[in-house]
Amino acid sequence: MAARALLLKLEQRGHIQLPPRRRRCPNRMRWTAQPAEAITPEPVTDKLVQLQPLRIEEVSRNAGQRRMLAQLLHAHHYLSYSSPVGENLQYLVWDREGRVLAGCVFGAAAWQCAPRDRFIGWDGAARRAGLSLLCSQSRFLIPPWVQVKHLASHLLARWCRRLAEDWQAKYGHAVWLVESFVDADRFRGACYRAANWHCVGITQGRGRQDRDHQLRVARKEIFLCPLHRNYRQLLLMPTPLKPPLVVCPKLKSGRSEWIGR
Repeated sequence: MAARALLLKLEQRGHIQLPPRRRRCPNRMRWTAQPAEAITPEPVTDKLVQLQPLRIEEVSRNAGQRRMLAQLLHAHHYLSYSSPVGENLQYLVWDREGRVLAGCVFGAAAWQCAPRDRFIGWDGAARRAGLSLLCSQSRFLIPPWVQVKHLASHLLARWCRRLAEDWQAKYGHAVWLVESFVDADRFRGACYRAANWHCVGITQGRGRQDRDHQLRVARKEIFLCPLHRNYRQLLLMPTPLKPPLVVCPKLKSGRSEWIGR
């Protein structure tokens, strides 16, 4: 894929001329905008307790639900959406009546983030060794017709209680810390603070592809949520091992879950 992308860029810049394309790219992950399926935007203004029990499902392996999430994000998230890259988990949330309340995508962590790395205690070598043990919340959407107090922080806390276990089940390794970047000009990050995420700093306003320190993008607050009480030790271990599950004493279900903070 890297060689193909290089050839296409060389052709776009007039350096070479490629032969005519014989068939369309078979990449199933390529995003093509599609009309959103019928999701009735019925206003949801109930209290959170009236919507319980919520149904939270990981949908990355369900084609129909994955498409529904992509269409919601593409239509209503301010960053839009194409498709996830690499390891990822995708969630949809329904209320007791089957109405969609929210969606979320977790994917690969940022390659470099100085405030995050200082918070963990990473140097460059430790970051390269442990980066796969982090994940990033790349999209979080509550549709505009859903106006429910405390829903956002409630969902953040519940996702963090199950994220490590879901990641282990899908990819065979755990994640010990999740990050999220919140546009400081658009949002206050109140739901992250209410869910006990740590705000560890703010980005420099440089884009992912900034090589010459010239590209300026929106500055974002950096929020982190540990998924295990010994997350620093686990992230600094040369060979990460999976410790036993621990039970959060605040959970009334009695089910073994990963400590959320």
